[in-house]
Amino acid sequence: MTRQTGRIFLITGVSTGLGRAFALGALQAGHTVAGTVRRARDAKSFHALEPERAHSYLLDVTHDREVVRVVDEVESAVGPIDVLISNAGYGHEGIIEESTMQQLRDQFAVNVFGAVAVIKAVLPHMRSRRAGHIITVTAMGGLTTFPGLGFYHGSKYALEGITETLGKEVAGLGIHVTAIEPGGFRTDWADRSMVRAERLIADYDALFDPLRANRARGNGHQLGDPGRAAQAMLRILDVPDPPAHLILGSDALRLVTAGRAAVTADFRRWKQLSRSTDFTDPA
Repeated sequence: MTRQTGRIFLITGVSTGLGRAFALGALQAGHTVAGTVRRARDAKSFHALEPERAHSYLLDVTHDREVVRVVDEVESAVGPIDVLISNAGYGHEGIIEESTMQQLRDQFAVNVFGAVAVIKAVLPHMRSRRAGHIITVTAMGGLTTFPGLGFYHGSKYALEGITETLGKEVAGLGIHVTAIEPGGFRTDWADRSMVRAERLIADYDALFDPLRANRARGNGHQLGDPGRAAQAMLRILDVPDPPAHLILGSDALRLVTAGRAAVTADFRRWKQLSRSTDFTDPA
C-alpha cells in the first residue's frame, strides 16, 4: 500500500445528496475518498468520478460485521482514515400516532445504530494513531423539531447526544469530533430519501396535510447549496479547534436559534419549580 497524497476520507452514503457532495468536494480538493453505497451501479458510478482516488465499497451500515470488514479493508487497501463522515441515513415523515413501531426501529437502525457502528469501527485505528476527525451528519432536526418528523427527530437527537459525548471522550486522544446540522439543501432527502407513513387519522389533517404539501412543493427550491456545504466541511478540517457543532444554512441557523430560545424560555419561566425539588437543609 502506498500512502495517497492529501487526506483519506471514509464517507458513508455517497450515491446522492450531501454524501455525494462531500465526496466530490474532497476529491476536487485532491483528497482520496473511500465511499460506501448500497447498489453495485452506484459503486461503479462513484469509482468513475476519479479512478485513482475514488474507492467504492458496497455496504449496508445496519450489518455490524460488514461495517468492521469494510473499515479494515479501507485501512489496509487505501490507507489510514484521516476523516470519517458518517452520513448514511434517511428521513421518516409521519405523525407519531400513525407511524408504526417497525418504522421507528428501522429509522434508528440506520440513522443511529448504523452511524455508531461505523464510528466504533474507525475509532481503534484513529486512537492508535492519536489523530483523526469524525464528522456525523445529523440535521437541524437534531436540535429543533417540527410536527410530522418525530421519528426522524428522535434518531437525530440521539445521534447528536452520542456525537457530543464522543467528542468529550476522545478530546485527549488527538481525535476531533463534529456534528454537522444541515438545514434544507437541494438534495433528494425530501424525495427518494424520505419514507412517508400512511395517513390514517383525520384528527391530524388540519395540522399535517399542509406541512406535507409544503415540503413536497419546496423540494428542489431549498436554500442550501450542497457544493458550498462541502466547502464548509473542508474548512473545519484545517483549524486547530474545530466546532463540536456546525449548523449549515441560514434557515437552519434561524430555526434552531428560535427552537433553542423557546427551550431557554421554559427553563427561565419554571426555574423556581425546578429549584424546589432540592433537599432543604434543616435550620
